Amino acid sequence: MVIQVRPATAFEDIRTMVGPKNPTSNVCWCLSYRIPGRENRQLRGPARGEKVRELLSTGPPGVLAYDGDEVVGWAAVHPRADTSFATNRTIPHVDDRDVWSVWCIRVRPGHRGRGISHDLLAGAVRFARDRGAAVIEGYPVDNRGAKVDLTMAYVGTRALFERAGFLHAADTTSVLNGFPRVLMRRELS
Repeated sequence: MVIQVRPATAFEDIRTMVGPKNPTSNVCWCLSYRIPGRENRQLRGPARGEKVRELLSTGPPGVLAYDGDEVVGWAAVHPRADTSFATNRTIPHVDDRDVWSVWCIRVRPGHRGRGISHDLLAGAVRFARDRGAAVIEGYPVDNRGAKVDLTMAYVGTRALFERAGFLHAADTTSVLNGFPRVLMRRELS
């Protein structure tokens, strides 16, 4: 299996990874951290997918992993200034640098357990670096090896980020699925 990670430019592949099976459902579409909270709460059903299409028209909103022609994974990555992390009170700012954030790593059922999350995180780092980022952050759970519920595993684990060369930069007051989240950072320049 050779996984290729590329910028997310195909709307249908993004839909496969983060969209609902039922188009009228109010699933995340990976918008929760990407757009202001008020707008996120107001968007319903198909309007959520249309917002993703709108964001896609300004550039890829992340990266996708492919096994051949089949999309098998997604990672959201973007400048922090354009996300809710810019004003998040539970995730601190280490400094005033222009930081990129990676906040969602998702692998399709049937493809998990094969290291694709590692490929996605490496792809998110390349994507940010190729767009001029000097530093990238993630906000995974510090689960200390304990099992993380799959519905909450999208933020990644501290160990995943450490294996990708990220260093612990700060503790946060954010908790997800009972685990504290930490701010992990990697210099890119």
